[in-house]
Amino acid sequence: MFGSLGLPELIFIFVIALLLFGPKQLPHIGRSLGRALGEFRRASNDFKRTIEEEVAADEIRSVERDLKRSADEISESVKEENSPAAEEESSPAGSGQERGDG
Repeated sequence: MFGSLGLPELIFIFVIALLLFGPKQLPHIGRSLGRALGEFRRASNDFKRTIEEEVAADEIRSVERDLKRSADEISESVKEENSPAAEEESSPAGSGQERGDG
């Protein structure tokens, strides 16, 4: 919970705080410190959540751009296949259907 602080270090910190602030102010200081740590934890969680949402939104925008680019490429290839020049190339030049021979 406190990282590398062990029980002796916590007791030492408590004794120093007791000597500096006295027994009457120590509960008030403890409450204030607890509230401050809680606010810091909430703020850091909000910040972390915001960063994660932005990263996810950026990934979604990237996928959306890729899909749009792919759709544009497909649309262009369909237009090229359906163009009049492409139809002339695909029809046989010497067929009897164009001359009316039947």
